[in-house]
Amino acid sequence: MGGRGKVEQAVDTIAPVTNITIQEQRPEAGLDAYVPMILRDGALYDLHLDRFFRDLPLNGVRSRHSLRAYGYDVLVWVRFLSEARGKIIWEANRQDVLAYHRARRREDAEQRISASSWNRAVACLDRLYRWAAQEGLTREIPFSHRAVWRQGHGGRRSQIAARNDAYERASRRSQVSFVNLDDYRAFHDVGLRGLLPDGGERHGARDRNGVRNALFADLLVTTGLRLEEASFLFVFELAVLDRPGASERQAWLDLPGALTKGDRGRRILIPRRLLERVRAYIAVERALAVAKFGRRSGWRSIDKPIFILGRQSGSRLRLRDGSLVALDRLTPDERGRTIICSDDGVPREPAALWLTEVGQPVQPNSWEMIFARASQRCEASGFPIRISPHQLRHTFAVHMLAMLIQHRLRDAALPTGSMEEYRQILGDPLQQVQRLLGHASLTTTYIYLDHIAARADTVDTAVEELLALLPSERSL
Repeated sequence: MGGRGKVEQAVDTIAPVTNITIQEQRPEAGLDAYVPMILRDGALYDLHLDRFFRDLPLNGVRSRHSLRAYGYDVLVWVRFLSEARGKIIWEANRQDVLAYHRARRREDAEQRISASSWNRAVACLDRLYRWAAQEGLTREIPFSHRAVWRQGHGGRRSQIAARNDAYERASRRSQVSFVNLDDYRAFHDVGLRGLLPDGGERHGARDRNGVRNALFADLLVTTGLRLEEASFLFVFELAVLDRPGASERQAWLDLPGALTKGDRGRRILIPRRLLERVRAYIAVERALAVAKFGRRSGWRSIDKPIFILGRQSGSRLRLRDGSLVALDRLTPDERGRTIICSDDGVPREPAALWLTEVGQPVQPNSWEMIFARASQRCEASGFPIRISPHQLRHTFAVHMLAMLIQHRLRDAALPTGSMEEYRQILGDPLQQVQRLLGHASLTTTYIYLDHIAARADTVDTAVEELLALLPSERSL
């Protein structure tokens, strides 16, 4: 999904409406606090629409990012119906969808959205009108659907699902944007760390948080973590993996279900070389931030803090009042509000690994701004590079899949060559990458194959490139 800024820009270009707005947060506690509200003149636009939003967490839409995206997709649609069609949301029909497609995908370039953004909006509105039909709020669903058939066992056809005809089939490939590793190194050193193109120090202009920012990017590109997952890791979750003298080159980290998309949970591999740098960050840069947090009583700036005394038996946290809570029940928002206390109950530091200079947890939208500034710094230094956090997840997927296919080819004593040879043996590599990325369906993981086929050098050099990705000790 696109970032918040891109969504808001799309809202601004659809219609000059000021009385229909969105409120991203509610006064309620827990997950409901981030269920969006559509307003007209400051009051609820529609009670039934608000009920749809409140039902989203129960129907699988739980993350703050996804809830916000649903809110803005519905907002743009409501504004379009009001301004261009003179209708309320429950009066929409197929002609309105066709007009909406012309406005969003066929008109001037500055107002045109991408095919992937269009498909995201269609998925949101399709869910909305299916819900509305069940509730008796609309006489017709404004979308048409058709059965999707695939070859089943024994040569028989098996129906998979009803597909919305409004989806644009060609958009899937465009969603993958991975980074050439030469570009990544420039982004890492020049953009994030603030070094000169030749690797020298940029006196007076080096990013004060460059070490932290570059380390965070390396974590994304070597693990495939989603932005929200990486943002809300606890400091003790990575610290416990860094065992001095460990012989394994990588360590497994179990991601709790509540931290991951779809509450599925998964295991990821983190290079030990990276964990060594995490330890250095905790000991120096993060420790300075924690000290400022303590001097300023920074916990007072956190809304509804959750105080814990420490980790118990590996899977539970002891709250300051003595009760226990399962670690895998904490949502990303709750993780961002968790404060570690000393044995006597005095607030000491946030549990989050990544902290600002004054000790507050770094939020996902802050990382997006950090990456945007780093991209601007690269452009100013002669590197036309624009990299987002999510692109690093794609980069991990493409290179990891290439490496696994290469190893499988070598083990099978087959020459690297045509894509057909890859397809004969890629089942296991695809499943491994699927598990590492946390994809619900293997079909989602297949999108990376086209990018491997398009770059023969990716397969041939993937191992050397990814191993050389982490900066050497000399460059730190």
